[in-house]
Amino acid sequence: MSSVEEFRTGIRDWLRSQLTGEFAALKGLGGPGREHEAFAERLAWERHMAAHGWTCVGWPKEYGGRGASIEEQLAFHEEYALADAPARVNHIGEQLLGPTLIDHGTEEQKARFLPPIRAVEELWCQGYSEPDAGSDLAAVRTRAVRDGDEWVVHGQKIWTSLAHESQWCFVLARTEPRAEPRAEPRADSRTPGARPHAGLSYLLVPLDQPGVDIRPIVQLTGTSEFNEVFFDGARTAATHMVGAPGDGWRIAMATLGYERGVSTLGQQVGFRRELEALIALARANGAADDPLIRDRLVRAWTGLRTLRAHARTGTEPSLAKLSWSHWHRDLGELAMDVRGSAATLAAGEPYELDAWQRLFLFSRADTIYAGSSEIQRNIIAERVLGLPKEPRA
Repeated sequence: MSSVEEFRTGIRDWLRSQLTGEFAALKGLGGPGREHEAFAERLAWERHMAAHGWTCVGWPKEYGGRGASIEEQLAFHEEYALADAPARVNHIGEQLLGPTLIDHGTEEQKARFLPPIRAVEELWCQGYSEPDAGSDLAAVRTRAVRDGDEWVVHGQKIWTSLAHESQWCFVLARTEPRAEPRAEPRADSRTPGARPHAGLSYLLVPLDQPGVDIRPIVQLTGTSEFNEVFFDGARTAATHMVGAPGDGWRIAMATLGYERGVSTLGQQVGFRRELEALIALARANGAADDPLIRDRLVRAWTGLRTLRAHARTGTEPSLAKLSWSHWHRDLGELAMDVRGSAATLAAGEPYELDAWQRLFLFSRADTIYAGSSEIQRNIIAERVLGLPKEPRA
């Protein structure tokens, strides 16, 4: 048996033995649009995973991980999804900030922040987007000013996932005035640190302090997992800046690269389960007798096979994001057509959405968050295909 198969068997057997008793009821709970489900219980489950060494499996061993290879990490995420284990609550800390600190943080930062992430003792959120700086991240206006041994932060972030459950936020803030665009872009204007992105810094900011106001946003689903976060004189230590002042764009782009890494394969397994359930529903209610519905189900199946191939081969991140977000949004629309008129009705008080209605509504956001489709197309055109840049005012 290869080391990858041994690793796969290990996590499979552990999940089978542990998703019992108090944890058995957590199967299938949580995830996008459903983060409100049993959050405290899922947090306890993830701490149980940490106690048995099953968090941060891809981290190097010297930082508390298992040093798992890419193939082993793929096996972990596949088996976790196949076991119908509850959605993770520590994804942002484990999959985004942790690798960022391992590659770009100081030894002091690694010693302070990595152990609580691995143990699921401190939860993190991502402070990037702002009301006027979403896909155009270089337009960030949140500012930080040095005051002795601290940075003082003023500004607003939005669409901050799980900020209301987090203790820390990694914040992209402007520490230098924004540079004016050049009349004639230089040949190196796409490189990290070029003038349109200069002056940004990457700060680690505690949320439990005066000067931080977190306001949940009620979504189409009626739940709140996104937030507005207001900083009004919030403070963080000068040693909590990752990279040098003005180097934030490079660090932030590295974090986004980790966000679209191997963990997306587990997402594909979740998509497959949704599609299989939808096919079963179409057969049960007769919708599959409609040749147009059958054609769309087949297209969804072939599209999912393509997504899986992309995840395994490490395709360009913008292409992967563009592909899966449109596939998932289309699946939500297909689910409504499979259900027919019943899709518009709630079962009765308290009029909560069912799984298909929640999928349809929340997947509308898939093509917006983590980089809108319009921006992803520009990145593919300009940076991958080398086409002329889109004219800008």
